[in-house]
Amino acid sequence: MRGENEPSTAHVAVLLAETIAVLRPALHTGAPVRCVDATGGRGGHSAALLAELGAADTLLILDRDPTAIATLRARFAQDSRVYIRQARFSQLAGILTTLGWGSVDAILADLGVSSPQLDEADRGFSFLRDGPLDMRMDPGAGMSAAEWLAIAPQAEITRVLREYGEERFARPIARAILRVREQTPITRTLQLADLIAELLPRHEIGQHAATRSFQGIRIFINRELEELEAFLPQAMNALRVGGRLAVISFHSLEDRLVKRFFRADGYRISADIPLRASELPPLPWHPVGKALRASARETYDNPRSRSAVLRAAERSARHAA
Repeated sequence: MRGENEPSTAHVAVLLAETIAVLRPALHTGAPVRCVDATGGRGGHSAALLAELGAADTLLILDRDPTAIATLRARFAQDSRVYIRQARFSQLAGILTTLGWGSVDAILADLGVSSPQLDEADRGFSFLRDGPLDMRMDPGAGMSAAEWLAIAPQAEITRVLREYGEERFARPIARAILRVREQTPITRTLQLADLIAELLPRHEIGQHAATRSFQGIRIFINRELEELEAFLPQAMNALRVGGRLAVISFHSLEDRLVKRFFRADGYRISADIPLRASELPPLPWHPVGKALRASARETYDNPRSRSAVLRAAERSARHAA
């Protein structure tokens, strides 16, 4: 998650130069190129990709946020190379089938919430600005955070805060939420943030007491980890041999999923069965370099980049059907 404790900034694409550099070998093949920005946001990464592409190349941009889609359509209205769809990135395979794209050359996913989503109080992501307690990336889909908190059992709230927010005080926070909601509905962001802050007055230095709880609820409401787990194999299957996938994550839960997928893709080999290297199942990816983090200069200019991690991998020829 882009850190909310840092000062508000206009949306700046994180690890932009590094992302383009790692995808560049897949963007210049001598043939028409097809790319996907699976999390278009406000278009920063998309614009950089388009600057690399030629006149015969195409870019598909996805985002589930209708506000982001409106911005993207306005920004790229004059570029005939661009296809824009409002969709979750877990719908990638179906969209590519509809477009008739048999394979693609490069895919980018910049996970988490964008700066505009954090900064716009009405979206309900912020524990620093008062607004309706929504937290949905697509406000027209599913339950809001307020609706869920109104009905969720204490055990479920505890699990969400602990598993998705990595909040060690999950149980007392959940108890406090149930106690308060018996008297009055919890419908505002600052209402929830103040409840947590009053319960945990001495928290980590430099971090708001509600940081982890808001992260956990947001991840749960938007099914972010399930979306990522569905997206990664679809991306692998969509890439041509030699195609590349770059993923930028903002917290350890996302990064662990990406790291595990890139390293093994779920293969389990028994230690009791002796196999020669040539007999091992081929891995679907060749990781590209090491995980990258924002430079000191970037974190100074854009403090919300400090938790970003970029991982990239290339589709393996041995894995192709």
